[in-house]
Amino acid sequence: MKKLLIIIGVTVGLNTSIVAGPIFSFGVVADCQYCNIKVPKTAQRQYALSPKKLTACVEHLNRLELRFVVHLGDFIDRDFNSFADVAPIYDKLKADHYHVLGNHDFSVADEYKAKVPAALGLKSRYYQFRYHGYRFIAMDGNDVSLHAYPASDPRHKAAEAFHKKLPSGTPSWNGAVGQAQLDWLKKALNEAKRAGERVILFCHFPVYPENVHNLWNAAEVLAVVRESRSVVAYMNGHNHAGNYGRLAKRHFVTFTGMVDTEETAYAVVNVHADRLEIKGFGRQKNMTLPIAGNGGGNETVNSRIIIKTADPDIALATDGKLGAAELQKSNDLRSWRKLGDVPKEAAEVLVTPRERGNEFYRLKKK
Repeated sequence: MKKLLIIIGVTVGLNTSIVAGPIFSFGVVADCQYCNIKVPKTAQRQYALSPKKLTACVEHLNRLELRFVVHLGDFIDRDFNSFADVAPIYDKLKADHYHVLGNHDFSVADEYKAKVPAALGLKSRYYQFRYHGYRFIAMDGNDVSLHAYPASDPRHKAAEAFHKKLPSGTPSWNGAVGQAQLDWLKKALNEAKRAGERVILFCHFPVYPENVHNLWNAAEVLAVVRESRSVVAYMNGHNHAGNYGRLAKRHFVTFTGMVDTEETAYAVVNVHADRLEIKGFGRQKNMTLPIAGNGGGNETVNSRIIIKTADPDIALATDGKLGAAELQKSNDLRSWRKLGDVPKEAAEVLVTPRERGNEFYRLKKK
């Protein structure tokens, strides 16, 4: 039995090549920001077009194989009744779908502010979930906010006092992460480190690079993020123009706002072992974000591999659930998903740990 050592994408003997797809993919939408008001066609924010844009976005994402979709805040622009117009559209997503709280989501009458999280299907204002070696942490940048609480609420008074201490001219439409949430974040990041997980953070407000849209306590949040080697990316909305920065091998991505102009904006993030590939649609740009191996412990190895033979109609793919150790022990193709006829000369793929940032695989004929 002849063994061959190959690098992904290189054609080898038997007219067979290995093609590595993403480990998994997820969708990202930012600032749908709907409200039922008419504005001139020349206006930057086309609020009334958001349901149409969101419908087309959902229909497209439903045709893709996604593990989840996240909306990064400002689902509405104002008026609590606006939720009823766009929530049913978003809920048509076949994949699991999540919300992050934005400042405009609280631009409702005082008696409705406490009902906003439930209107978005949130049991908690900040939360986390895990998938395939990743921990996703959704933060609430409205802990300290001049929008999130009724004027009579002590938390509103505390936010006024907080804002007065900030440099003159600091926008009132940002917010801050409170101490209790910061403590929770530190705990979640420590848990990710112990579990050997990589972390992607979601928040409505950016923290880097320096920008007028940043959290009031961006420096404090950024310090927590930089302490964790598990964090590979921080993803947010709020700044509709989009933005990007890289700091200490961590990526800070501001996604383009859907509400702006007559053109849409959303993205699909393809998670690979060594990078995040952002495929943008509409005004959202494509991006490639290298992952420098700064995970919490164990390296993530791509278990989503496709074998393609010379026959273009034949292909097999893993089910995406096997870890590297399990693949290394695999002796047959029973765990592989059939995409076409089984090749006459079946092959098995054994994953080896990454060497110097490259992914190597051994292919052997059965």
